[in-house]
Amino acid sequence: MATLQELAELAWTGGRAEADRQMARPGQLLEVVPGVALTSGFGQSITIKTGDGLVVVDTSGVAHGQAVAGALREWSTEPVRRVVYTHGHFDHVGGMAAFDADAQARGYDRPHVIAHENVPKRFDRYTRTSGYNAVINARQFGARPLSLEGQAQWERWRQPDETYAESMSFEQGGVTFELRHGKGETDDHTWVWVPSLKLICAGDFFIWRTPNAGNPQKVQRYPEEWAAALRAMAAKGAEVFVPSHGFPIYGNARIQQALGEAAELLETLVAQTLELLNRGVRLDEVIHTVKAPEELLRRPYLEPLYDEPEFIVRNVWRMYGGWWDGNPATVKPAREAEVAAELARLAGGAAVLAARARELAGTGDLRLACHLAEFAGLAAPDDAEVQAARADVYNARAESEQSLMSRGIFRAAARESEPPA
Repeated sequence: MATLQELAELAWTGGRAEADRQMARPGQLLEVVPGVALTSGFGQSITIKTGDGLVVVDTSGVAHGQAVAGALREWSTEPVRRVVYTHGHFDHVGGMAAFDADAQARGYDRPHVIAHENVPKRFDRYTRTSGYNAVINARQFGARPLSLEGQAQWERWRQPDETYAESMSFEQGGVTFELRHGKGETDDHTWVWVPSLKLICAGDFFIWRTPNAGNPQKVQRYPEEWAAALRAMAAKGAEVFVPSHGFPIYGNARIQQALGEAAELLETLVAQTLELLNRGVRLDEVIHTVKAPEELLRRPYLEPLYDEPEFIVRNVWRMYGGWWDGNPATVKPAREAEVAAELARLAGGAAVLAARARELAGTGDLRLACHLAEFAGLAAPDDAEVQAARADVYNARAESEQSLMSRGIFRAAARESEPPA
């Protein structure tokens, strides 16, 4: 098995897929540097040894928490004194129950959990929207989510013992930990700076993908503030940078490059969108005009394999321009099914629309094909042939897409029109 340093080098130099394969097993613990361990899971956990017990940054999710906590015990039997949640997503906080159970079994005090003050508010929102969260996670990942099995799940998850607003520091065993709040993927995000180790634990501010600043099914993301947080991290002079997804980055020069380029990607998308917004153009023109620099998207740590720039543009529009897209017909629209039925009538039937959708898909014009397939499907929900065409078009669209988010949505759409297995 390669060392973590070797895997990080492989990922940086273009071997990301092979590096991912070697880190795929949940509960796999590797040393980042002496005294700092990273444990794999759906959401990674980082542990720092101090002169008085352990400090853990993130706990992975419910499904992998026990494996993560168990692997940690093969590395150190010292008590976990503190746990920092970088934010309230389930793959970062869900494993906390396993850490609490481990402490109880060993007769240790329960770990003291620290998080930003918005984390409890996030848990409350997830409780209120648990059904929706289950739906979108199932759609995004093509299966039932790893947790979110209902309202009670969020109510059981461990609330932080201590929260902060903008920044805080604490000392454990002679090691100082500085916590900084920033907005990015969430409004409750924390990154951790350990000066004595020149170490940053970045949470989801860096995921070895295009930043998750668009996500069409989730609440507001903050690309401009995200870029500012990346630049603040870059200014620290770190030598070791550890995200909660993906691989560490070693050496200040590489850290500066990765964070600077990630910030640049977000900043150019924001600037281009605002320039068009200020000209009064419609969202349609904005999303088809704004372009991310291709040389940045080719970086092994910025490829659009999860989120993608077009979705980030929409989030910038939502933040500054509201929900309306600039088309007068969509301010108070007719029902989509009514529009589809009228278009089908004008075209000569839903089957005509479906046939044209297949034809367009065959030429590679999948964007337009999806519109026609959707109109056909809405106009003739009980027509098996029309629904088959809709499924075929969306499956073709999914195959053509690079980002997981796009593929998940299009495959879910296809499943809606496929006959039951």
